[in-house]
Amino acid sequence: MTDNKVYICLSNGDVFEGKSFGAKGNISGELVFTTGMGGYIETLTDPSYYGQIVMQTFPLIGNYGFIDEDMECEKSAVSAYIVREYCDAPSNFRCGKTLEDYLKENNIVGIYDVDTREITKIIREHGVMNAFITDNPNKVDYEKLKTYQITDAVKSVSCSKPYMRASDEHKYNVVLIDYGTKKNIIRELNKRGCNVAVVPYNTKAEDILSLNPDGIMLSNGPGDPEENTDAIEELKKLVGKKPIFAICLGHQLLALSQGAKTSKLKYGHRGVNQPVKNIETGRTFISSQNHGYAVDNDSVEKIGAKISYINANDSTCEGVDYTDKKAFSVQFHPEACSGPHDTRFIFDKFIKMMEDEK
Repeated sequence: MTDNKVYICLSNGDVFEGKSFGAKGNISGELVFTTGMGGYIETLTDPSYYGQIVMQTFPLIGNYGFIDEDMECEKSAVSAYIVREYCDAPSNFRCGKTLEDYLKENNIVGIYDVDTREITKIIREHGVMNAFITDNPNKVDYEKLKTYQITDAVKSVSCSKPYMRASDEHKYNVVLIDYGTKKNIIRELNKRGCNVAVVPYNTKAEDILSLNPDGIMLSNGPGDPEENTDAIEELKKLVGKKPIFAICLGHQLLALSQGAKTSKLKYGHRGVNQPVKNIETGRTFISSQNHGYAVDNDSVEKIGAKISYINANDSTCEGVDYTDKKAFSVQFHPEACSGPHDTRFIFDKFIKMMEDEK
């Protein structure tokens, strides 16, 4: 371990001293916290964290090292990574390298030995805020820091050209629009007999329909959903034409395309222990989530759609059914890996919808 001092300077003026591990450097980002006890490999490789400084609330991270096979994307999108304590001697039969090795290889600034509990309390009280990581806190331009914004997020993480992932037992053809997709969405579709054609975020509706898919999947992704005006316009042309299933950012974009509204949450929902309640049955499921925006509940009713799930903590919208348009969406991640797996049955709903259309 190194003992180089490094500082986390919050845009409200608070400064926290820690120690450096991983790559070195000065970096700005939107500071967010995630509450998972495990799954840090999936967190680091989730494109939805683009432009963000990610802080783990669980105190010990890195104890099973880094396992390449568990990556959700080939390249990390996080700006920096903060932990209370990291393990530099991991123990796991699948471990290929340490957490610090991965951070160095991917030029990700890491900080440990910092009071993550206190920083989390500040964010919960004041909301998500920008932060600057530096070895010299006296040179921080706080006015510039306050104006930092994440832009071109989806464009930065989407694939640049289409590609195919075939199923061993082909039954359906699905087009997955990549707004920052996780590999496990493709895996869950493949397991259910879907050949998946992954296309970039800016693919035209007519090009998607020309592939004659049985269904269309809208992936997760980063940033402010309202920024993606062109993508929203293309979705308007797709709704009602083929069965559509959307997750996370895809859920928000689908809602915007139908006239609903989105808004930024105070500190978002990030972690693998988020409870969601099914409105129809009253049953609560534990879900994995990573989002800072939500679809406004009132706006869903105004467009004639139906809220299917709500967050059991704050009652925000977690799912929408567009019953007359062959489309539905969820805010949480039913494909979650390393877990929980409570809501993977939602993929079966999509399969049934495609089956009914055949």
